[in-house]
Amino acid sequence: MTGKSSFIDPAVQAYVIDSVVREHPVLRELREETARHPKVRMQIGPEQGQLMQLLARTIGARRYLEIGVFTGYSSLAMALALPADGYVLACDVSEEFTAVARRYWQRAGVSEKIDLRIGPALETLARVRAAGIEPFDMAFIDADKLNVDRYYDAAVELLRPGGLLLIDNVLWDGAVADPAIQDSETQALREVVRKAAGDGRLDVALVPVCDGVLIARKRPAL
Repeated sequence: MTGKSSFIDPAVQAYVIDSVVREHPVLRELREETARHPKVRMQIGPEQGQLMQLLARTIGARRYLEIGVFTGYSSLAMALALPADGYVLACDVSEEFTAVARRYWQRAGVSEKIDLRIGPALETLARVRAAGIEPFDMAFIDADKLNVDRYYDAAVELLRPGGLLLIDNVLWDGAVADPAIQDSETQALREVVRKAAGDGRLDVALVPVCDGVLIARKRPAL
């Protein structure tokens, strides 16, 4: 196994994965198929998937929101971690990529838990908010970076108090730490981290796993 971080020593990544990752066989098969995909860097690493599962089980998550599905590794990992009555709302714009995800959700026996919405995620989230549905226990943002701030606002609103928000790629191959790099995606990721760090509604940590994951807990209302 190999990790996906470009700034953590590969030997350390391999040690972490080989030592503690317990990967469902269908998850492994999906990861191995996606490894041959030209956009494989869009997939989270297995150690990150296991961390997300641990967080979900720790808070007793039943409802999970995912913004950005790709071939479905993270949504499959989370569907496997949720209880039998769990619910995943998965947002993506690609029929092609999510067709792979659907195959593996079916093989793992979790397809009934997953509500895949194809279309711009901001439109999907607006409809969900307007419908006044039950809040989510956990949300994961792993989509286009230029809209990450807007995804953040929508996800925080849709979380229950005590729920968790995760944002992927917040270290962006280390580019966020280089002041010479000023492209729009890097700037958007810097800005959302600054926003979360100063958001009084949240408790926040940034974990350098894979390409960096921001983890935030929505504080109960006073």
